Parts: sequence; structure tokens; C-alpha cells
Amino acid sequence: MRKAGKVVITCAVTGSIHTPTMSPHLPITPDQIVEQSVEAAEAGAAILHLHARNPVDGRPTADADVFMQFLPRIRQMTDAVINITTGGGPGMTIDDRLAAPRRASPELTSLNMGTMNFGAHGLAERYKDWKYDWEKPFLESTRSGFQSNTFAQIEQIITELHHERSTMFEYECYDVGHLYNLAHFRDRGLIRGPMLIQCILGVLGGIGPQFSHLLHMKETADRLFGDDYYLSCFAIGRDQMRFLAMGALLGGNVRVGLEDSLYIERGQLAESNAQQVRKIRGILESLGLEIATPAEAREMLSLKGGDKVAF
Repeated sequence: MRKAGKVVITCAVTGSIHTPTMSPHLPITPDQIVEQSVEAAEAGAAILHLHARNPVDGRPTADADVFMQFLPRIRQMTDAVINITTGGGPGMTIDDRLAAPRRASPELTSLNMGTMNFGAHGLAERYKDWKYDWEKPFLESTRSGFQSNTFAQIEQIITELHHERSTMFEYECYDVGHLYNLAHFRDRGLIRGPMLIQCILGVLGGIGPQFSHLLHMKETADRLFGDDYYLSCFAIGRDQMRFLAMGALLGGNVRVGLEDSLYIERGQLAESNAQQVRKIRGILESLGLEIATPAEAREMLSLKGGDKVAF
């Protein structure tokens, strides 16, 4: 699962769940996303996973015009692989979620492998004073809403991006059943390896953050995909770093970033995405592991190359 002992670090820079009230360090504007993305790449992230925000109030947006305010600049300033979300955020339609990838034709996008309850409403109870009026209702909406990724929607994303634009995927698996969904599309010949499988633990509605669950997901992926995949994993919030170390010791790759956790250690907000990248890089190197470059990540994942994107 790992080439020559090297670990690919992905950095998820801003996401769509954390809101401006939660941290003053969460990148919101295109300038902030560019700055933090480039710093994360310089710190050792080979892949940058990107969402967009309304630059006025920080609300998640699927507007391709906003994406295009930072994608070309990041590509010009770093060699990192740019990975655009297709998951978007709560309330977005499939056409919303595909707007930026359709225009940008990136090397890599995320692809959530199943419809699920994605509960972030607990965060709405942690804060009393909100910077913007939209934040609390947005979070509370996840109590009654769901993240739609039907078989038809997944196939549409595969067709439009992989078949028509040669984009590869970071397959986001929030539970064991999502691995079987992925095998279904592989068995039908709609996708090919090597696959980057991102096991995500700790989201309310998905598998819980226990090491035994990570082992079960790895063992299931080993059985379903053999040598034709690369494991990556993370747990959200306070479980982030210990699960990254566990995943690396199991032969996997890692993902950090303010999308997944706002903290650098207990009770201390991370001041940047790069701070998290530097921390996990130090942990990995102390374990005797080498960090993959963007060029090595492209080779591992058989990506089409940064010169073949549309931004």
C-alpha cells in the first residue's frame, strides 16, 4: 500500500462544516485559502483538498467562479496535487457539487461512497455568540438533512470526471459499507486502480473513532482490493493525530487540515494548516518514515499531471 516506505500527506484546507465563529484561523477568502494552501505544501503536503467559501461571510459555496479565484494561483505557486471536493456541503445539489470540477478538470477530486446522515448539529450547541447569522441554522440543518450520494450520483460523478476528464478520486469511506460500494463500481469496470481510499472515522452517522474499526476497514479493503489501493485515514477532532499515527504504522497515508480538526493539541487552536502538516510530518519522520513529494504522489496514483488541468 505504500511505495518505498513513503507517506503521502493530504491537507484539507477549509472544508464546509467548521464555521468562522469556531476559529479565527479558518481560511475564508481566496487570498487566505491560497496563502494557507501554499504554506501547507511547503510544509510537506503533497495533496491539497479544497472547498470554497463565500469571501464575505464564510458560508460554504459551490460557485465555480470563487474556486477559480484561488485554484490557478495555487497551481502557479506550488507543485502540489490539487484535489477539489465533489461532496460540497449541506444543502448543495449534485449540479452544485460538480460545478467547479466540471470547469477545472482537476487531477483528483473527492468522491463520497455512500448516502449517509452527516451530523454536525452537535457543534451548534457549543457556542452562544455567533459571528454570522447563518452559522447556527446551517449546523442545525444536519439534524434533519443527509449527505446524498446515491449509486446514480456516484456513477454520474465517475462518468463526468473520470471517463470524460481523466480525473482520479480520493474515495471517502465513512463506514465499511462504503468499501463494498466502491468494490461494486470497480467490479463493473467503471473505475480503475490504484485507488486512494480515505477511511474517515468519528463523523456522527459514520463509523466511530476506535482503532478496532480502522483495523476492520483496512482488513476489508485488503480483502476487496488487494494491492490495487493505497490506504489513507483520519479521525475528526481530538482523535486526529493518534489515528494518523496508527494509520501510518498500518502502512497507510495521512490527511490533516482545518477541515478535519481546528486544533493542534488539546485546548489549543491550530494557527494554520501548515502547523498541522509540520506536526504530523515530525511524527512520521520520528517513526522512520519518509514523506512523499507531489511527483511521487502523482506516480503512485497514476494522475494525469498538473499540466492537463483546466486552471
